[in-house]
Amino acid sequence: MQTSPIEVQKALKDMDYPASKEKLIQHAKKHNASKEVMQVLEDLPDQEYTNAADVSREFSGK
Repeated sequence: MQTSPIEVQKALKDMDYPASKEKLIQHAKKHNASKEVMQVLEDLPDQEYTNAADVSREFSGK
């Protein structure tokens, strides 16, 4: 099952950027993200994300 960039962004609502991959994962967990969203975040490159668009760019490349 796949998830959409919209679902990923919902899970990251109110995220403070810049943020590391680990912080994105922690934030999504706190907001009860779905397994699919968590998998997307786990698969992201381990880097600093300056904003939600950065996350979407990496995600849409999959």
